[in-house]
Amino acid sequence: MAADLVIRNGLLVDGTGSPCVRADVAITGDRISEIGNHIGRGKREIDAAGRIVTPGFVDIHTHLDAQFGWDPLGTSACWHGVTSVVMGNCGVTFAPVRDGDAAYLASMMESVEDIPARSILDGLPWDWETYGQYLDWLERTPIGINAGGMVGHSALRYYAMGERSLDENIDPTQDELATMTQLLDEAMNAGALGCSSSRTLRHQVPDGRYVPGTFARVEELLALAEVLAKKPGGIFEVAPRFDGDGPAEPRVETELAWMEQVSQVSQSPLTFNLTHTWEQGEHWRTALDLTRAANSRGARIRPQTVARFVGVLTGLMHRTPFDAHSSWYALRDLPLTEKLAMLNNVDRKAELVNEAKNDRRGLDNFFLLNGPNNQALYECRPEQSLIAIADQRKVTPVEAFIDLAQATDGKLLLSWPLLNQSRDAIEEMIKTPEVLMGLADTGAHVGQTMDASAPTYLLSHWARDRKSITLEEAVRKITSDTAQTFGLANRGVLALGAYADVNVINYEELSLLVPEYRHDFPHNAGRFAQKANGYEVTIVNGEVFMEHGEHTGTLAGTVLRSV
Repeated sequence: MAADLVIRNGLLVDGTGSPCVRADVAITGDRISEIGNHIGRGKREIDAAGRIVTPGFVDIHTHLDAQFGWDPLGTSACWHGVTSVVMGNCGVTFAPVRDGDAAYLASMMESVEDIPARSILDGLPWDWETYGQYLDWLERTPIGINAGGMVGHSALRYYAMGERSLDENIDPTQDELATMTQLLDEAMNAGALGCSSSRTLRHQVPDGRYVPGTFARVEELLALAEVLAKKPGGIFEVAPRFDGDGPAEPRVETELAWMEQVSQVSQSPLTFNLTHTWEQGEHWRTALDLTRAANSRGARIRPQTVARFVGVLTGLMHRTPFDAHSSWYALRDLPLTEKLAMLNNVDRKAELVNEAKNDRRGLDNFFLLNGPNNQALYECRPEQSLIAIADQRKVTPVEAFIDLAQATDGKLLLSWPLLNQSRDAIEEMIKTPEVLMGLADTGAHVGQTMDASAPTYLLSHWARDRKSITLEEAVRKITSDTAQTFGLANRGVLALGAYADVNVINYEELSLLVPEYRHDFPHNAGRFAQKANGYEVTIVNGEVFMEHGEHTGTLAGTVLRSV
């Protein structure tokens, strides 16, 4: 019988880290049925000569939990070779949920992850109570990529304890803890990939209190770990409390101590967010050292970082660096065409310039993202800062901002690196075997950042341009490594019998486009989105899903449940 699809003449990067080889790939149904050099004709054939062929990428840190309700493609992940995503990170999920608590969970998600609560409430049916029922809803929903999720500690705690869950001085009663563990057990039996929690002081609910679970005692975390131990293949994910006053290293030591206990008791991997900031110094190296020590004693801890800096985006499309001034703030909700009209009005422009003419502080860390041919620049070179551009032009920064906005028809974007501020630190973490690639926060911080494109940057910058790691290792780190850590069987590799999630990529042309600001969420809410060059074909479960960045109409994604 002829295969349904044959990819010919490509350079196979199979996801295992093995040297690439030139071979053909046959797909029958949703599986890879043959790999070799003498494959018969297929019902459809794709010529991949001069292209690399990789497994679909597995994005393990997303917050697409709501977005699939109105965006079946899972944008922007789908434009960057991602075929499988993990949701439910950082402890915030939409299940379990008591009747009447949907608004609270939605507002918590908005406060923590900058996803509009109105969009969440009206974009989802909210016809579930348990996490298993949430997964059932997702399975009934046509989606273009595969999606699985962890159940959030914050949701578990709020379900069990209500408002008491937010009091940092109150522990759950035995009955409340039993409710949490029973709900986690239900979720794991229904196919949840694990449990997630948040301890960072950055995550707060709208009234300023910290999310439920931030100050949970080790005993509570170990009770959750005991549930995971009953279901092999689960994982524990956490946003750790490395932030706070004073040196970070003592907090790193405290956090890694309980992480080791949880990983040992759960008999599961544990992953946590790890980034560099100049303010925290070498705390990330301390975390790596402690991770290695814990793993030598039998733990399975995997720090998780992102392939580039996490940058806050500003520009005329949405927020600007000058919004502290009333005239600038008044522009925020206007259509882009009206904003440009304001800048073209001599009197209005003079008012905007006058209000912000003395603003310089910090603007040397706002870097121009717009490059030639609409390609995004992430080098953060000193000459790309707003201050440097202004000084070179002998104008004020606000005048330079306006000139750049007009020259780009309002598409100007500046990026302010907030996390992973050192390129050398990023490179060292990428090369560290214990470090997972993730933390792109796909679907979150929709009006602030856009890092769903991290897989593209890893391949184009670190592997191709810098040659800091090999192509084979770069692909492994975003395919089999992430898939296996999260228990996704037969994903992330090109192998006989594996699910046919495949990319055909023009490696030399792989590049990122400047993010754009769209109003395509429910209630016309806005968010940043980003596309790329170089992805010729993306296949999900044997179906051609994307071609040259355009959706083909197929929605073959499935829910990824733990086995």
